[in-house]
Amino acid sequence: MSYKIEIEDLNAWFNAKKVLKDIYMKIPEKAVTAIIGPSGCGKTTLIRCINRMHELSPGGKVSGRVLLNGENIYAKDVDPVIIRRKVGMVFQKPNPFPMMSVYDNVAAGLKLTGLNDKSKLDEIVEKSLKLTSLWEEVKNELHKSGASLSGGQQQRLCIARALAVEPEVILMDEPTSALDPLASAKIEQLIRRLSKKYTIIIVTHNMQQAARVSDFTGFLYLGELVEFDETKKIFENPKTELTEKYITGEFG
Repeated sequence: MSYKIEIEDLNAWFNAKKVLKDIYMKIPEKAVTAIIGPSGCGKTTLIRCINRMHELSPGGKVSGRVLLNGENIYAKDVDPVIIRRKVGMVFQKPNPFPMMSVYDNVAAGLKLTGLNDKSKLDEIVEKSLKLTSLWEEVKNELHKSGASLSGGQQQRLCIARALAVEPEVILMDEPTSALDPLASAKIEQLIRRLSKKYTIIIVTHNMQQAARVSDFTGFLYLGELVEFDETKKIFENPKTELTEKYITGEFG
């Protein structure tokens, strides 16, 4: 098995509060890895460390190593902007740029990299919207505000925006928690499809969702990685009593 990301002795703080403690984890390539655990256990902080967003938080500090394709993203000579392009992020609440059209939302990241060739932009925007099964729904409304779409469409637009810059990894922080069941199901189907090409890490508080969409699952508790394994093993035969209590709903 080849690993896209290897996390070694990762610790993270908000000022004096330590929120991640000695995390070791290997994230397989072209698979979906779910991060589960109760609120406040460090799930979001963990994925924000994987694309160097945690250090942008007030008081955010990180130690340890995160290897992407074998290279430490926290090495002194690494540009965090390039890391954030390789490791895209989709947030809990759909956040299309409200003053931008559907087209410009998808093209925004490309333009920031200096791509201004209209035909190339057209091609990538269409490809990205097709990847998220949104093209047929919006192809005649590309000039409309991204904020005019439904919640589920907005979230798929945000995923298309992340895909447009051709990342290698996509981080998703509870991407369906603000959506209705139908829109959530579409996002889950999309995650499964995208995992054929991308490495995906999804934070979710929904045990059924983790069981449905992920190949591997990591269980965090109070900033520590309690267990990491194939999803089937975690849910059917957890190694620790704490994991079993969490996935069966005894606490959370």
